[in-house]
Amino acid sequence: MRSVSIDDIQSLYIPPEDSHKGQNGRLLIIGGSTLFHAASLWALTVASRIVDLVHYASAPENNAIVQRAKEEFRNGIVITRGDIDAYIQEDDCVLIGPGMMRDRETEELTNRLIQAYPNKQWVIDAGALQMMDVSLIPKRAILTPHHREFALLLEKSGMSEQGSLESSILLFTEQYQCIVLHKGKEDIACDGVTRDMRRICGGNAGMTKGGTGDVLAGLIAALACKNDPFLATIAGSFINKQAGDNLYDSVGPFFNATDLVNQIPRTMKRIMNFS
Repeated sequence: MRSVSIDDIQSLYIPPEDSHKGQNGRLLIIGGSTLFHAASLWALTVASRIVDLVHYASAPENNAIVQRAKEEFRNGIVITRGDIDAYIQEDDCVLIGPGMMRDRETEELTNRLIQAYPNKQWVIDAGALQMMDVSLIPKRAILTPHHREFALLLEKSGMSEQGSLESSILLFTEQYQCIVLHKGKEDIACDGVTRDMRRICGGNAGMTKGGTGDVLAGLIAALACKNDPFLATIAGSFINKQAGDNLYDSVGPFFNATDLVNQIPRTMKRIMNFS
């Protein structure tokens, strides 16, 4: 299994100089809850740095927070969960899960949407990942589990661990024709359609802070709007880890998810060789 390097992500989409509003990606984020407010906002903020338009659907409490923040944050459009179906069809990718609770409401919303829109490009994370029916996983959906969440996916699928972690990930992704990014000290990405598997190295102790996984989900989803989903997955993981390492070089492990969001554009500029 080969490690991802800068060369692997040089083909990422770059907005053309003559492009117009809306041509460089439209993302729908469904996340947040009455308990977890910040998670989906981190995903929203990082995504707004990359795509032209982000639609944001959350619990009423979160929608109100974002609406009040509009005086400073003008890079997303807040919609109600009742309006999701009207927007989901026009957006390039849907991220669902950051900050969502593990409850019946999340289960019903997640399963209804992925069943109704199987041809959309999905990124399924956190609460939605834990509550979804695995039999409904859309083809080439991007799943972003950590170790415990992946164990839960295996349990739900009726599969047992097949020797090595890599073997289990490959078998799961082949079974459901999806993409898995297994998050850890080294991330492992696998595309069940192409059977391509990559290791992403990097990262440091500063990235154990809460919210860094939500930043990663928002980054991958934004990249998936205009790129092949497996490229978006490995590029998002690589950029996220590189940004964390850039922060470590300047402040050690003393940074948080907001710092990571702000570092990612600088890291992308360096990686993509912008002058």
